[in-house]
This record gives sequence, structure tokens and C-alpha cells, in this order.
Amino acid sequence: MFENPRDEALRELLQQSRTVAVVGLSPKPERDSHRVAAYLQQQGYRIVPVYPREETILGEKVYRRLGDIPFAVDIVNVFRRSEEVLPVVEEALALQPRAVWLQLGVTHAGAVPLCRRTGVCLVMDRCIMVEHRRLCGGRG
Repeated sequence: MFENPRDEALRELLQQSRTVAVVGLSPKPERDSHRVAAYLQQQGYRIVPVYPREETILGEKVYRRLGDIPFAVDIVNVFRRSEEVLPVVEEALALQPRAVWLQLGVTHAGAVPLCRRTGVCLVMDRCIMVEHRRLCGGRG
């Protein structure tokens, strides 16, 4: 059975991380992925958009795939449907992030053993913006 990390571990992860790759970051301001990424950017995180189209989103260079990112990322935040998540998690683990964070409503049982085997923290079915506000007192 899977349990998300405790609040103390999530707070520490959010406070110690600086770079967040956002898979499925839409260029449309009305989309949840855009609102969440904009919030994180306002809180001082470097956002790395991963999206198959566009050149820039939120003023940041867009990468087509996680594997195209040429620098370290702390958290891979995933806005994809649950049934599309496993290949994204596999690609994310190659980057050796601190965490793979599956947004609210997104889960995949197959991600659990992959993350455990590599020692990467996994968060499922939680909104990173909601958790940041709750645990770190973020505004915006």
C-alpha cells in the first residue's frame, strides 16, 4: 500500500528544492498546470516547462521531453492522465530528481516500486501548489 510522505518530509522537500520541471505545462493561463507553475515561479522556483509545442512558457525555454533538459531538476511535477504516467515517471527517474510529484487526481501503482527502487520520493494525487501554501505559507 502507498502512502504519501508526511507533512514534515514534504515541507523539507519544498523548502530545499529550487528547480521544478512541469510535464504537461500548458501555455493557456486558464489551465491548472499554468496556474500552478505560475504560482511556483512567484514563490521563487525555477520552472522548466516540458510540453510538445511552444518555444517559451512563463518566460522559460520549453523542452519537448524530460530527457532534453541539460541540467539537474529537484522535482518533476506531472500533469498527465494516470494511464499516461508510467513512461513519464521512467523518464523522470533518469534525471535523478529529489521527487516525482503526480498532481491531484493522478496516480499509478507502477510508479511506486520504480521510485522506491531508485530512492526518489513519490507524491501522488496531491497538488503541489496547495501543499506549498499549506506547508510553507506561500501567497499568490
